Amino acid sequence: MDAHYLAPLFAPRAIVVFAGSSNPEEAASPHAATLLQALKAQRFSGSLQFVSTQTSGTLADLMEIKADLALIALPPKEVPAAIELAARMACQAVMVLSSGVDSDQAAAWHKQARREGLYLLGPNCLGFQRPALGLNASTLGQLAEAGPLALISQSGSLTASMLDWATRNGVSFSSVVTLGPHGNVSMAEALDFLANDPQTQSILVYMEGIWDARRFMSTLRSAANAKPVIVLKAGRHSAGQAAARTHSSAMVGNDEVFDAALRRAGAVRVKSFDEMFSAAKCLASRFRPSGKRLAIVTNGGGPGVLAADRVNDIDLALGQLSADTARALKAVLPTTASLIDLIDLSEDATPEHFKAALEAANRDHHIDGLLVIYSPKPGADPDAFAQTVVACKPGMSKPLLTCWMGDSTVVEARVLLNDANIPTYRTPESAVGAFGYLSSFYQNQQLLQQTPPPLSALAKPDIEGARLVIESVLAERRKVLTEMESKSLLSAFHIPVTETILARSAHEAMMIATQLGFPVALKIDSPDISHKSDVQGVALNIMNGTGVRDTFNDMMERIKRLRPEARINGVTVQQMARTRSGREICIGVVTDDAFGPVIAFGAGGTMIELINDRAMELPPLNQYLAHRLIERSRVADTLGDWRGLNAVDMDALERVLLRVSEMVCELPQLREMDINPIIIDEDGAVSVDARIVIDSGPHVIGGRAGAYSHLPILPYPARFELVWPLRGGGEYTVRPIHTDDAQMLQELVQSLSPESRYFRFVSSMTALPPTMLAKLTLIDYDREMALVAVYKERQAQENGEIVERERIIGVSRYITNPDQSSCEFSLVVADDFSGKGLGSRLMESIMDVARERGLSEIVGLVLTNNDGMLRLMRSLGFTVKAYPDDPDFRLVTHAL
Repeated sequence: MDAHYLAPLFAPRAIVVFAGSSNPEEAASPHAATLLQALKAQRFSGSLQFVSTQTSGTLADLMEIKADLALIALPPKEVPAAIELAARMACQAVMVLSSGVDSDQAAAWHKQARREGLYLLGPNCLGFQRPALGLNASTLGQLAEAGPLALISQSGSLTASMLDWATRNGVSFSSVVTLGPHGNVSMAEALDFLANDPQTQSILVYMEGIWDARRFMSTLRSAANAKPVIVLKAGRHSAGQAAARTHSSAMVGNDEVFDAALRRAGAVRVKSFDEMFSAAKCLASRFRPSGKRLAIVTNGGGPGVLAADRVNDIDLALGQLSADTARALKAVLPTTASLIDLIDLSEDATPEHFKAALEAANRDHHIDGLLVIYSPKPGADPDAFAQTVVACKPGMSKPLLTCWMGDSTVVEARVLLNDANIPTYRTPESAVGAFGYLSSFYQNQQLLQQTPPPLSALAKPDIEGARLVIESVLAERRKVLTEMESKSLLSAFHIPVTETILARSAHEAMMIATQLGFPVALKIDSPDISHKSDVQGVALNIMNGTGVRDTFNDMMERIKRLRPEARINGVTVQQMARTRSGREICIGVVTDDAFGPVIAFGAGGTMIELINDRAMELPPLNQYLAHRLIERSRVADTLGDWRGLNAVDMDALERVLLRVSEMVCELPQLREMDINPIIIDEDGAVSVDARIVIDSGPHVIGGRAGAYSHLPILPYPARFELVWPLRGGGEYTVRPIHTDDAQMLQELVQSLSPESRYFRFVSSMTALPPTMLAKLTLIDYDREMALVAVYKERQAQENGEIVERERIIGVSRYITNPDQSSCEFSLVVADDFSGKGLGSRLMESIMDVARERGLSEIVGLVLTNNDGMLRLMRSLGFTVKAYPDDPDFRLVTHAL
């Protein structure tokens, strides 16, 4: 069960080819001829056989031909027969190489493949390449050079162009995979394989759309947690989106929302073909910055200034030496050198000066990365300068990028830098852009680590009350809430609102206004008018009772004239929210076709459309995510001490965002929401107006229907947290794992006896590698679950003080199998807690979670000599039987 389920497709040991003939000149189709030429151009490391659908022989003869993968390049009418023959030959995967196949025919082939238990890549794809295996199962041209990059693409023609570019630029690949528009093996599945492929260090993705946002996000988060993922997406603008939708037959969502999704998944987005490989080159250097302060070391002022301008353009910061470091460095540099802003070593700089500057900048805590720019000078040796940078690299702890300007005189220097795996670029701007990708990767990785629960630690909202409001509106066959209803919904989630009272007559409005205190605002209240200002249904700053009376009458008369069919409940009266230092902001919710609900934040007020200030984040939020969302908006610059105004209460603003996140998570009927304006100052935040649109039923975006099926990222499932008594005294907590558990999980593994570690991991390792530790702690709760048993123990410190610390004493885990109906489990318990009922409790708990997820069977492999685990399995009702693939294991199964 260690091999990936797509290994028969992408790492086959034996292949059968259905192409009508083994001779390209007699092939069944142009695709078949190209495929045969590609297969014969190099030697595949495994077994390769050519079979015809017209072959004669018995079933026993067919079963003698065993293979992992069948490559099918035949006319459409012959494909079903080839799929059936592949199944008879015990193949586990097939690839159909074709073009122009419609969705109905593709669906029929997929149905047949599922019935036969086969994974099907294609149709309408140009195949795949696995250079390390010598396998070119494609019509993409010659086999790429073997290397660390993997490429997944939804466009075959673009892939062929990229491979041609890569060949000329020395870029090499571990895998190249093209996906058709009606494919059974999706982007998510290909990503999952490459995330677990040891030959792949970075993953490049070209995509035009997605089919299942939940599954895509789940797999992308897992892949980006393991290795850098760089995404180039077509359709950034409306015309491109329409073309992408037509080309890929996939759902294309709003581009800003897609940006937010990639950030949250920990991936890096690029905007062009060149930028994709530039980012890949930089991320392959394995350096990871801790910020966005880039220091520029140069021997020419002009190129350095160009680089500094680009730093400002893409929201990086120019890294500058501290005063002490600058003073010490200045003493060993030429007198013409300048350390103000740039580290400009001047034209008189020697390789030794470059070395001194690099070492000083590397030690300085005010710098996160370094860019070295070399400009050719008469009599200078570019190679010597490059060799100095190469010699400095082993001692560098920060990202190091280079730009050797010029052409013929610096060719050898660039070769030296490339050979040392130091990213080098031809222009200062492209080098700065590459550091921008590094910085984005680091920042997005911080977002990736966040998996907040649906409800914050704030006071519990009145969820049932909010649902009753929604049900009453839907019962009236309405979708747009009135202002009063909208504010009731906000109040149920403890979002501060201005006091609003409905008046049904001018006299009633006067009395309410007098009680509230002037000035007041009047707004029409109608279920049929969602944009009140369009019909002049809003009046502000009314200073007395006479003004209230006249405004009420004028407003009612005007609305009846402009919208005679509208139902009018009356006019709401509210006191004007006046504050000298208040800023107007807007918090909204939009529902994207692909990714579901998204939270938006930006400047508010009547100029919102003109200002167009909007930052976006996927729910659920925690305080860190809320803070980062605010930071990305343009209005954030005005929220501190600004133009004589006091800084606003940021905690109050973040609390409102957390409350909106709770609304989105708990109210799947919510489709749109605009809380505009929210007035925020040093004393807090208050919502002045709100517009909410609902619909019946959740907007399911993928995965199984059920709790939170409208969200692309499942929240932390806090409902599974339970406290249990420990046999022999004490208690422990069983809860889902999260990223903060990495160190405790490592300590558990290190504390196990060699035998216990071998029973769990079938390995003699004494500690979990960092990549494996990350994979085990940052999980997607949609497709897997890990429950940890946490015990609080008291320990005496050296000074005699008694402290309490948490310790993980057991872990149960399941991962959903590709059939989406069964799962595979694992279990480990600390040696000193063995025999206390912990294993039974963890297994029963993980089975309960799998049952809730709708899975029907849980399975596992147990070493034959692991008597304790086998006894536990039998006591829990598992069936224990021989495992045919390996006699050292027993297969244990239990129906859920």
